[in-house]
Amino acid sequence: MSTQVEAQPEPEEAGPEVKPEPKRRVTSLEVLCAVLVVALLAQGRLVDWLDVPAIQTGATIFVAVCVQALPFLVLGVLISGAIAAFVPASVLNRLLPKRESLAVPVAGMAGVALPTCECAAVPVARRLMQQGVPTSVALAFLLAAPAVNPVVLVATNVAFPNSPGMVAARLVGSLATAIVMGWLWARFGKAEWIIERALRRLPEPDGRSRWRLFFETSRADLVDAGGFLVLGGLTAAVLNVVIPRSWVDTLGEQIVVGVIVMALLAVVLALCSEADAFVAASISGMPLLPKLVFLVVGPAIDVKLFALQAGTFGRAFAIRFGPATLVVATACAVLSGLIFLGGA
Repeated sequence: MSTQVEAQPEPEEAGPEVKPEPKRRVTSLEVLCAVLVVALLAQGRLVDWLDVPAIQTGATIFVAVCVQALPFLVLGVLISGAIAAFVPASVLNRLLPKRESLAVPVAGMAGVALPTCECAAVPVARRLMQQGVPTSVALAFLLAAPAVNPVVLVATNVAFPNSPGMVAARLVGSLATAIVMGWLWARFGKAEWIIERALRRLPEPDGRSRWRLFFETSRADLVDAGGFLVLGGLTAAVLNVVIPRSWVDTLGEQIVVGVIVMALLAVVLALCSEADAFVAASISGMPLLPKLVFLVVGPAIDVKLFALQAGTFGRAFAIRFGPATLVVATACAVLSGLIFLGGA
């Protein structure tokens, strides 16, 4: 009995792999050059359009807000980049009390010594969770670090030179927000609300990659925070020019409405905590208490932070943590303002 072996066809020789040409993207530098060219060509018309008192006033306010806030913004970004690259998250874990209810306020106070902007605080909080720190403790640090650190407090003092109580009111209101939210999460929070990858342990960066991480983190934070600063300065300029002064005076007389409006404005503007004090101070005609609410709510929850938290910890976490933080931050700011500002 013979078996027939079928001849296998010889494989065709594979030709050289043709890689698709990468699509060319327009960079921000090219956009800037195009804008400058258009501005030069239309210089005469631009001068006529900008030669309006209202626009000149708005431009002055915009430049003043950005110039005053930029040094604090750069300093905060450099510090946050250094912490992300060179300070192991396990350092805070070793300093925390074993009892969770005591560790929450300690983590909140650690924000004074470990300043980060709210953008950098989200990955730092995730890193703390990955190091085994209780979730409530990491969240307390997440809320406290952007609001109670020395850079933010000094910026607040510079922005409100005639209101020394504003610094203490912001410190106490923000710290109370962080501690209360940490305790609430310890009591009612559930681990399944946070996605698994946020709790997965990651290797520590080696010595060579730390400087690269520092520069990349600082650059990314500066670009993001700088964009939000420009948006905030532009909004402050528009509010001071477009909104009639009579409306602001009426809003200032209705303290409850002013508090609600400023809390929602802080959520929408999504300013960096190193710069928000100058924006709040530039809104003339508004009492100090609504401005304090703006300063306490902004670093705790805004649209930018909500997106970051949803991407880092999951939507189930964000849709519960965000609204609760808004309510707690507003209440803590009002109570702190009544104590330190006399409800002004």
